[in-house]
Amino acid sequence: MKLSRRVFLGAGTAATVVALSELSRPRRASAQLFRRGPVVNLYSARHYDTDESLYESFQDATGIRVNVVEAEADQLIERIKGEGTNSPADLLVTVDAGRLWRAEQENLLEPVSSSILNQAVPEYLRDPEGLWFGLTKRARVIVYNKERVSPSDLSTYEALTDAKWRGQILTRSSTNIYNQSLVGSMIAANGAADTEAWVRGFVENFARPPEGNDTAQIKAVAAGQGDLAIANTYYLARLVKSDSREDQEVASKVGVFFPNQSDRGTHINISGAGVLKSSPNKAAAIQFLEYMVSPEAQRIFAEGNNEYPVVEGVEIDSVVADFGEFKEDTLNASVYGENNPEALQICDRAGWK
Repeated sequence: MKLSRRVFLGAGTAATVVALSELSRPRRASAQLFRRGPVVNLYSARHYDTDESLYESFQDATGIRVNVVEAEADQLIERIKGEGTNSPADLLVTVDAGRLWRAEQENLLEPVSSSILNQAVPEYLRDPEGLWFGLTKRARVIVYNKERVSPSDLSTYEALTDAKWRGQILTRSSTNIYNQSLVGSMIAANGAADTEAWVRGFVENFARPPEGNDTAQIKAVAAGQGDLAIANTYYLARLVKSDSREDQEVASKVGVFFPNQSDRGTHINISGAGVLKSSPNKAAAIQFLEYMVSPEAQRIFAEGNNEYPVVEGVEIDSVVADFGEFKEDTLNASVYGENNPEALQICDRAGWK
């Protein structure tokens, strides 16, 4: 069964503009648009075609149609603010806890009380007040060139300031939310002053000015442009599974190291969602969230985008499992958002652009 509506904010086509204008009409118009049955409307920053199977699975199980508007998280937050009480959006779905925190700060999210969600999602992967819930986990790890680095040379994020890595570290910009959340977690662990000193030392070891996404960093490590990179594991898993021989060769040249295994554990971020205060379909929205933490949906998440399930006992994708088991940092993900503004200021002062 195909989705009835999937549109992309900012795509620039006339068809997209029409579809989005329909979705942002007052609530009576929205009801007319969706008159064929119950619906749930997602504003999603997850741009993965594999998620369609999740939506179709939910629709088949519940009879509730899923409509999706996709854009970057900040665009969606601004759109929801602009639509106000007339917004047709039921759920904001994002790929970082920091974005959920921003939506929380804009007073867009409504607390959800659900025993299903509270039992399925570990406490550190959901908002303390029930404003949002993690749906998947992402591990931010050290990717290393296997010909030039031994895992015994690696230990912690903090140790990446060691002089032996001078000119050898690759990373994307500090304006990327993944890096802001990593630095935010270090503020929580080590304090702002020590974290700023760490960022300065980290920057001194850069192989080049930050550029590109996580995939670009992994490819640069494989090409010998640096020995180490910071990246989320699912980017490497995509290269392993790629039909491209070039991508597979890249993956064969690099390894994964999980930092801080002797202390707090490897930094974990989430992809998550929260119900909007203005949601016209709150019951369906909560039902959608509860379905997303079912074993069936968690398996689709794991296999479709190579992410870690938030629900204990769900099997991890085999490629991701081959990266190894590891200890996770169980700092509540809400702290990343709280610390993100300070993290970005620290990065700016320390020269991580």
